Amino acid sequence: EKFDIVKKWGINTYKCTKQLLSERFGRGSRTVDLELEAQVELLRETKRKYESVLQLARALANHLYSLVQTQHALGDAFADLSQKSPELQEEFGYNAETQKLLCKNGETLLGAVNFFVSSINTLVNKTMEDTLMTVKHYETARWGGGPAEGGGGPGASLTALSPRRLEYDAYRTDLEELSLAPRDAGTLGRLDAAQTQFQSHRDKYEKLRADVAIKLKFLEENKIKVMHKQLLLFHNAISAYFAGNQQQLEQTLKQFNIKLKTPGAEKPSWLEEQ
Repeated sequence: EKFDIVKKWGINTYKCTKQLLSERFGRGSRTVDLELEAQVELLRETKRKYESVLQLARALANHLYSLVQTQHALGDAFADLSQKSPELQEEFGYNAETQKLLCKNGETLLGAVNFFVSSINTLVNKTMEDTLMTVKHYETARWGGGPAEGGGGPGASLTALSPRRLEYDAYRTDLEELSLAPRDAGTLGRLDAAQTQFQSHRDKYEKLRADVAIKLKFLEENKIKVMHKQLLLFHNAISAYFAGNQQQLEQTLKQFNIKLKTPGAEKPSWLEEQ
C-alpha cells in the first residue's frame, strides 16, 4: 500500500513538474478562467486599498491618543495654576474644565476609531486573507520535498505539491498527447486510463473552483455588511466630535455597543488593544 502511495505521488509530481516547466517556457497551454481571475485580481486590489485605509486609521488613532494625553496634561496644569493664582483663578479654572471636556470627548472618539481599526483589521488580515489562501490552493504551486522530506509525499494531500489547476492541466495535456498517438492495443489502454484520471482531476478542479467562487461571493457580501456599519460609525463619531456634540458622540458608541476602557486604566488605553 505504501509503495502504491509513493508511486502515485511520484507520478503526480512528475506530471505537474512537467506541466509547470512547459508553461514557464511557453510550450504548454494553461487553463484560464477570465471571470474568476478578474474577481481575484479585484480582491487583491481591494485588499491593497483597504490596507492603506487601515494604515491611515491607525495613524489617526495614534494622533488622537497623543492629543488626548496632551489635553489631559494641559487640563491638570490649568487646574493647578487655578489654585495657585488667585488673580487668574477663574480664567485658569474654565480653561481646565474645557480641556477636561475635550479630553473626555477625545477618549470617546478614540474608542470609536479603534473599534473601526479593529474591524477593518479583521476584514483585511483575516477574512480577505483566508479567501486569498483558498485562491492559492486553487492556482499557485507550493513545491516541497519528497515523501521523506515533509514537503508532501505519502499520507499528505497532493494539493500541497500541486494545486488543482496545475493537476488538471497536467492530466489534460497527458490525455491530449495520448489522443494524438497511433491507436494500438497498448495506446488504447493507456488512453482509457488517462481519460479516467483526467475526469477525476477535472472534478476536483471544478469543485475547488466552485469553492473559490463561493468564497468570493460570501466575502463580498460580508465586506459590504461590515463596511456599511463601520463607515456609519466613523462618520457619526467624527461629525459629533467636531460639532462638539457630546451627547451624540456617546450615543454613537452605545449604538454600536462600544465600551470605553474604565477610567484610571494604565495607558496606552486604546492603542494597546490593537
